[in-house]
Amino acid sequence: MSDAGLPAAEAVESHVRAFFVGHSVEAVDYDLGPERREVVPCLRVLVVAPGPRSDSWAYVTAGCWALMQKDRYGLEFVMTAHVRDQRFIDLMAMIAYYHCGGHQLDLEHSMPIGEPWVPGSACDHLLISLPYLHGPRLEHCPLPGGHARVLWALPVTTAETEFRRQHGHEALEQLFDDADIIPTDPFRASVA
Repeated sequence: MSDAGLPAAEAVESHVRAFFVGHSVEAVDYDLGPERREVVPCLRVLVVAPGPRSDSWAYVTAGCWALMQKDRYGLEFVMTAHVRDQRFIDLMAMIAYYHCGGHQLDLEHSMPIGEPWVPGSACDHLLISLPYLHGPRLEHCPLPGGHARVLWALPVTTAETEFRRQHGHEALEQLFDDADIIPTDPFRASVA
């Protein structure tokens, strides 16, 4: 583990708390277990309750940057959801492990979840996108010795992922805009 691990995770947490001032923010230390612990040893998932900035729950990783940063730049991830649920904390830990464990994610990438986002949802992939619901103030996170970019893990369907592969990221985002999707709705219809 890099010596920057814990201070970087703490700096991400401070950034999130400052951005979501007026919201309750819980830091959940997440142990991936003995087989995976060394991949993201200082992982925290920040659970942000609804408040003045957003009426949705936000889940933010803190702990990826120190392991995966290059040239003092790395990523953390945010997901928005309609409720507080341990499922989303687990999913953020899965994203961190996937990213730091050899499948380096970046803007416009996607990853399979392996099951529905929530039971009964058609969304079974995550699309890594700009954090449109929160904007650039959350996205750009200064850290000791560098900076992190907080990107959005947006639940999408298999059909939407395939559409993105064939037509590009911007074309898929245009479909989202045209359909005026509610990104926190796990039961939204697929746009592709």
